[in-house]
Amino acid sequence: MSELRSGYAAVNGLNLYYEIHGAGRPLIVLHGGLGSTAMFREILPALTGNRQVIAVDLQAHGRTADIDRPLSNQLMADDMAALIAHLGLDKADFMGYSLGGGVALRTAIQHPQTVGRLVLISVPLRRNGWYPEVLAAMAQIGAAAAEMMKHSPIYAEYARVAPRPDFPQLLAKMGTLLRQDYDWSSDLSALKAPPLLVFGDNDAVRPAHIVEFFQLLGGGQKDAGWDRSGMSAARLAILPGVTHYDILSSSVLPAAVVPFLDAK
Repeated sequence: MSELRSGYAAVNGLNLYYEIHGAGRPLIVLHGGLGSTAMFREILPALTGNRQVIAVDLQAHGRTADIDRPLSNQLMADDMAALIAHLGLDKADFMGYSLGGGVALRTAIQHPQTVGRLVLISVPLRRNGWYPEVLAAMAQIGAAAAEMMKHSPIYAEYARVAPRPDFPQLLAKMGTLLRQDYDWSSDLSALKAPPLLVFGDNDAVRPAHIVEFFQLLGGGQKDAGWDRSGMSAARLAILPGVTHYDILSSSVLPAAVVPFLDAK
């Protein structure tokens, strides 16, 4: 792997932390909730062969300190558009996991001119795309859970790198975000970027919702035909033996993602 470069971008009141690995076509990667750029350690070598990977710590996560505003997919999408401008890029490909997938999707919807290709890993289009038991667990996230989570790897990484640690506040904001209902179906018409949906076959997102998401993007509408003339721009990958919680470390994830990103 090439030498790491890192910095902070002053955007929308944030000091947004980012790391740059490799060189070539830019790809912004966005981590899941309560995570950081460290979530991509295992897949980075596969991504940096011929591209510049820009890993970002979202608001209140990792090395990006919190500010006085709620956690919002829409607001963090605006941060990504501002980061692209800060870095002097015309556009970038995006790959987001879970929370980061929601931010990546909202960036492509709100700022379509900034997004080239779009990889969404284990993220639903609507809140009810999650299994009911996952929604029940999300409902329990809040400041009161901070003490219980202090022995978890998630907390250890957060405490190690956060510039102004306030784990109860992060959990409180995440809990508020996760309890908010959303449905972005009607916004997909604004999407210009070719999308790839990636899920595990034992994901936290319901299979019926995965199929519906793919169909709303234009996929799975008809037989593609021997000459592929019926194929849409949308792609879908279901990884075998993979869950929502281990998908970023799956050995088959790069095989699904890299050819899509390399396509013209």
